Amino acid sequence: MSKKIKINQLKAGAIISYLQMAIQILIGLVYTPVMIRLLGQSEYGLYNTVASTISMLSVLRLGFNNSYIRYYSIYKKRNDTKAIDCLNGLFITIFSFIGIITFVCGIFLTNHLSIVFSDGLTTSEYGIARVLMILLTINLAISFPMSVFSNIISAHEKFVFLKCLEIIKNVLGPMVTLPLLLMGFRSIAMVSVSLIVSLITDTCYVIYVFLVLKNRFAFNKPEKGLFSDLFAYTVFIAIELIVDQINWNIDKVLLARYKGTVMVAIYSVGYSLYTYYQTFSSSISGVFTPRIHKIVNSGTSIENQRTELTELFTKVGRIQFLMLALIASGVVFFGKFFIVRIWAGRGYEDSYIVALLLIIPASIALIQNLGIEIQRAEFKHQFRSIVYVGMACINLIMSIILCRKYGAIGSAIGTAFSLVVANGCVMNIYYHKKCNLNIIYFWKSIGKLAMGMIIPIIFGGIMKSFLKTDSIIVYLLEILVYVLVYAVSMWKIGMNNYEKNLFQSVLGKFIKKKDKQ
Repeated sequence: MSKKIKINQLKAGAIISYLQMAIQILIGLVYTPVMIRLLGQSEYGLYNTVASTISMLSVLRLGFNNSYIRYYSIYKKRNDTKAIDCLNGLFITIFSFIGIITFVCGIFLTNHLSIVFSDGLTTSEYGIARVLMILLTINLAISFPMSVFSNIISAHEKFVFLKCLEIIKNVLGPMVTLPLLLMGFRSIAMVSVSLIVSLITDTCYVIYVFLVLKNRFAFNKPEKGLFSDLFAYTVFIAIELIVDQINWNIDKVLLARYKGTVMVAIYSVGYSLYTYYQTFSSSISGVFTPRIHKIVNSGTSIENQRTELTELFTKVGRIQFLMLALIASGVVFFGKFFIVRIWAGRGYEDSYIVALLLIIPASIALIQNLGIEIQRAEFKHQFRSIVYVGMACINLIMSIILCRKYGAIGSAIGTAFSLVVANGCVMNIYYHKKCNLNIIYFWKSIGKLAMGMIIPIIFGGIMKSFLKTDSIIVYLLEILVYVLVYAVSMWKIGMNNYEKNLFQSVLGKFIKKKDKQ
């Protein structure tokens, strides 16, 4: 019975993850253009630069977040409740300390804004930036100890509660913020609301852990060797986090320093589309993290683990490809009209190029998201960290050079090049040679699925060459026809029986619910 409940939690978690993703993207698509227009290019760019700067402090979590589930799985298998209680106490202590350090660093940056912006801001903009930085610092500092509670919920595989609360958080923030923006309040009000909503949801996490899961926190001395193992495990994850911050946030900081906040706004619009794109992949992969750790720690033979992990890796990768290929090709054919005519408006033409430069190269890594957790579960993530350090260095050097000359597009080119080298080449070789993954089998399977892309790409190219899109109605009809062509082509050529049955099952359940209503 317990096993059935866990399976249902996993399935429900995956479904709710996609619901959360859909809501998050829908809100972003509606909320962002309003925010851009009400704030203006300059303040929107200012907000993104400050947010990116503070976001860099998230590297202070040093990979400890990822390690909790690993050690929880080990202790759970041993049925050692005392060790789990001690683990809870250890992690809340570590993250509280990190929160304090984060606050101190944030206050330092607030008092030394010239480090980020040089002399590129007016006196009033500096005043806004200081307030934004303080509020964002407080939010991030509190989030560190609070993340322990969400990790505990995730380790217990209570995905329904976790994802439902995330949906509420995604909806509540914009619902409160939008009226304030329309009333004339600006970025400071927006960040203040975000802080309040985070405090409310964090409180819910705490209540659930104590009252529902009835978890305890012991502050006894941890078992011998835990500290050394913990730091050995997290040090390379920490490097990955630093690298991620360089790859995805440094561009905005460099642009703010060398080109001003308007150029940051242009880059941020393209980057926003990439984040929505990324969400499609990451929303489901996180649900499988506990299962991966269970497979790795099951005690079965290496061959059995290799088979099981490769099947899971390929199965999830194919589903992610089905969605991401549709979106990526859609951005190619329909993205420019959407950005300029519907979403951001005139002045954001270059954002389309930025979006393509980020989305297409990142697709390789996004359909292989499970590989990250597999490496961590197998304690083989060190190499990835080293590779990503090289990737970050390439990105940083190229972005500094190119952003000065080509602005937002130059920054995106630096990021794109480093993504192709690191994810497309180096990491795939490592997956196959050193991890329990048959990467050749994976790409053969993806290649078979990708055959279904040939007809939609040809069709999309012909359609955009001969049809002139002069209205939103025509634009929407073009998208609808393209989606239908894509769906039919993938069903007939690309999809296997498992994917067809999965689609039919989901569709069947949806139709049954409609009939009951």
